[in-house]
Amino acid sequence: MKKPQNSLLEPASSAVLVDLGQRIQRLRVARALSQAEIATRAGIARSTASRIENGDASVAIGQVIRYLKCISAELTLETLYTKTDVPTAMLSASERRQRARPLSPAALKEIDF
Repeated sequence: MKKPQNSLLEPASSAVLVDLGQRIQRLRVARALSQAEIATRAGIARSTASRIENGDASVAIGQVIRYLKCISAELTLETLYTKTDVPTAMLSASERRQRARPLSPAALKEIDF
């Protein structure tokens, strides 16, 4: 019987794969691209693209790299962790919570230093 690859990994290694998948997913979402579109460009099934983004250990590394290159041609696995990506930074900035209303003049004076 075939065993799921993630269950054969130690928890720390599995967490690294999940983090990688989440980073790749944020890259794709920041560029407003669909999984199906990128999967087609990379020559893989959409279900494989989903498994990449979920951190499945049974996906071949070549498929992960092709998928990443189809999202952003200039990024590598190394720069995915070391370089700040502008579209991803803009997505993070837009997701930050903002005050629903401005501070009152009294509150502004209270925090003014």
